[in-house]
Amino acid sequence: MIYALSGLLFGLLIPYMSRRFAKFMPATLAYALYRIVKPVRRVSAAKRHGSWQYTKMMSQYRWRSVMWGILTAALSYGAFYEWGSQFIWWKLIFIWLLLLSAEIDFRLLLLPDILTIPLLLLGFAFSAWTGLWTMPYDSSLAALFGYFVPALISLLFVWKNKDAFGGGDVKLLAAVGAWLGVEKLLYTIVGACILFALYAAIMRKRQGAFGPAISAAAIAVAFYYF
Repeated sequence: MIYALSGLLFGLLIPYMSRRFAKFMPATLAYALYRIVKPVRRVSAAKRHGSWQYTKMMSQYRWRSVMWGILTAALSYGAFYEWGSQFIWWKLIFIWLLLLSAEIDFRLLLLPDILTIPLLLLGFAFSAWTGLWTMPYDSSLAALFGYFVPALISLLFVWKNKDAFGGGDVKLLAAVGAWLGVEKLLYTIVGACILFALYAAIMRKRQGAFGPAISAAAIAVAFYYF
């Protein structure tokens, strides 16, 4: 139960943290942590108490916070049910950071280094410390694969769209590779492409945030194969 409650609390804060990132990006890690704890107040008292637009926005924000809380709690409980308590906090951090990255990318169309780089380093540490999901050499190889191969593939499309594959997406794939290894990273890439294609078809869009698809595919692959 403690894992579900912890996931609920983190999930409720995901929209809040995303809004904080939107106000001070780009930022260093120290400044980001400072502004999350001590946000800048830019909304006047009149707007906070009397604006219909502000009231509607806050209502949507609260519902979004509740939905993220429920989803994160469910995934956290599922992680405990599927993997047990051994090194569970490592795995929960993997899931939580992916969910936060998905929300930030969806809102801002960017994936900040202050999330992707710690996720990458934690993946290396997890493989070296536990050896559960992948071994250190496979973790390092997958991180290189996740970074360089999509970057090379994106060169095929740069003549048509210079933002076909963002740098943040590449770094997120490298981080996912460090956690899952080469084989599972390939499954993640395929799954992310399928999810994004379905989203684009349903929403009738040709462009959009790819980070949420990567995050969803990586979590699905982790649950299915581990």
